[in-house]
Amino acid sequence: MSLFLAELKLTLRSRIAAAALFLLFLLAALAVWSGISLSDRQNAAIERVQAAHAQDLAAVARVYGQPDGDAGYGAYYTFYLTWDRPSPLAFAAIGQRDIQPFTLRVRTLGLHSQLYESENINAELALPGPFDWAFVLIYLAPLAVLVLLHDLVAGEREAGRLRLLLSLPGARGLWARRLGARYLLVLAALALPLVLGLMLTQAPLTLGAGSLLVAALYLAFWSGLGLLVAALVRSSGGGAATLLGCWIVLTLVAPTLATSAINSAIPAARGTDLSLAQREIVHAAWDKPKEETFDAFFVNHPEWRDTPPVTGRFHWKWYYAFHQVGDEAVAPQVAEYRASLAARERWTERVGWLLPTVSTQVLLHRLADTDLQAHLAYQDSIAALHRRIRYFYYPYVFEERPFTAADFERLPDYQPRPSGGSLAWGSLIALGLAALALLALSLRRAHRVEMVQPTATSRPGRGFLSKPAFT
Repeated sequence: MSLFLAELKLTLRSRIAAAALFLLFLLAALAVWSGISLSDRQNAAIERVQAAHAQDLAAVARVYGQPDGDAGYGAYYTFYLTWDRPSPLAFAAIGQRDIQPFTLRVRTLGLHSQLYESENINAELALPGPFDWAFVLIYLAPLAVLVLLHDLVAGEREAGRLRLLLSLPGARGLWARRLGARYLLVLAALALPLVLGLMLTQAPLTLGAGSLLVAALYLAFWSGLGLLVAALVRSSGGGAATLLGCWIVLTLVAPTLATSAINSAIPAARGTDLSLAQREIVHAAWDKPKEETFDAFFVNHPEWRDTPPVTGRFHWKWYYAFHQVGDEAVAPQVAEYRASLAARERWTERVGWLLPTVSTQVLLHRLADTDLQAHLAYQDSIAALHRRIRYFYYPYVFEERPFTAADFERLPDYQPRPSGGSLAWGSLIALGLAALALLALSLRRAHRVEMVQPTATSRPGRGFLSKPAFT
């Protein structure tokens, strides 16, 4: 233990190492603060929208909640607010919450045109991703590991201390102690801000522990890679260049190429295209015979077939019928779109089995409930509300019953989806195996440095303990 504490003090005595650790801690703290601020803004926005929505709903009820009120007008002008609050852990891994809508108002009209018309993501803004704790862990923490480990062996060799260090008592575990000390310091610089954020947001203990476990495995992978490179290279400059190249490939190049390959292999339409397709069907219905619209509508809603027929130029039952027919017409396209997105997500997780950077991102976003799965679950909750709204109004519209103020008080309420943060066990196992394998390989290679180096430096004229190269 005394030797390990000495390694900790020796590491912190280095100005470069101390500066790197302090900068990493500062960036992690800033990322946690930024993530908590974003979650607070989203919660505040939901509160403001809820207050404004309540006033709007009361105004609609006053105007259209008459004793002989028409349900068609009530259904048309009444909006229903839906929202998706950030989970307590969302501050650590924002995921898609900064680019996807987290509030949406819907009404009895076609669902798909309302659900996807707000899908207007700016690709240039979404490309770098949000600055959150996950970003600091995945992209910046490996740079700190690079600074601390690139000259772990070569630095001692260049300073002429390597042979002396290997001859001292306790040299057997020298590299393991040095690696462990630097690993724990980097982990502490990342974990302390996260723990403080978990306490402030009162996140569940299991989710917080899962995030720390992911961070520990990810840093173990990079620490193992750092030690392996340090044991292989002959100079500290070569170690820095090699590790920087590994960082570029593993964090930037390989994930980008994998994402491009997945998107090319699994094409997916845009949500705005689905909205446009539904609107075109709805607009075309104005010029079609009403019987054609009702025949298509009664296929899935036969219970309204025997209601009074539409004889005039316009009736609300016809209007809401062709909106629903438009939704049903694009339903296969919507299912294909969602299946494509889910397939991309599955293949991204599989790519993470080979790329620790990708698996770490998948794990953190799933734990924080901010990934694609969470957004699709929010859309499913909106679809469930829309179905309840339609079936609430259909008896009034198709049976031509009056819609009064008392009926406004019985409007369906939105049921927010439960938070679904969980562990992606496949990605976690893959990350753990990669970290353990690389650590074992690097420690074995470092042990070979211990065994080989004295022989390599025992030739005349090499090392400061050898005989002089003159007689």
